[in-house]
Amino acid sequence: MADALKLKVILGSTRPGRFSEKASAWIMELLKNHTEFDTEVLDLRDYPMPYYEEAGSPSQIKLGADHGKDVVNAWARKIEEADVYLIITPEYNHGYSAVLKNAMDYIYAPWNNKAVAFLSYGSVGGGRSVEQLREVAVELQMAPIRQAVHIQAPWMLRDEKGELKAGVLDSYKDSAEGMLKQLAWWAQILKVGRATV
Repeated sequence: MADALKLKVILGSTRPGRFSEKASAWIMELLKNHTEFDTEVLDLRDYPMPYYEEAGSPSQIKLGADHGKDVVNAWARKIEEADVYLIITPEYNHGYSAVLKNAMDYIYAPWNNKAVAFLSYGSVGGGRSVEQLREVAVELQMAPIRQAVHIQAPWMLRDEKGELKAGVLDSYKDSAEGMLKQLAWWAQILKVGRATV
């Protein structure tokens, strides 16, 4: 679909055995029925950026400019081409992962004026991680939507081989569909706004 919204699904963990791969595969299945999105998964393992310790602020770097590191430039271009984001995030010690925060911090302009949704997992469904990430998103001039998916106790959802047990995420489908509907609405409004204002 030529006018589809470019959705980037970001895996916010790089740990071995991470649950984000399972959550990503599940949401990608649901996204097959959402032709309003042109979806691509961005795995932070593929963008091994050093921790941010540059002299200047990313907010001073113009859209499309050179960030001085090939991996950061590759990451920035992927974020630039998106219309909208879905971040899959764990919760570590009541917050988000360091690797995800670093990926968000390294660039600024490419995130601006775009909608973002969250699919989280962990204690209390990763809700505390999402609460903090919404504040980060606002500072990046993003529009974090209200609807989210919060997967409870992911360590209980796998079998002895580490695979998802059959049907364990079925109860989250309605939440996911509501999130995707809301995300598409905001993404379309903001896409028009970026083009016309």
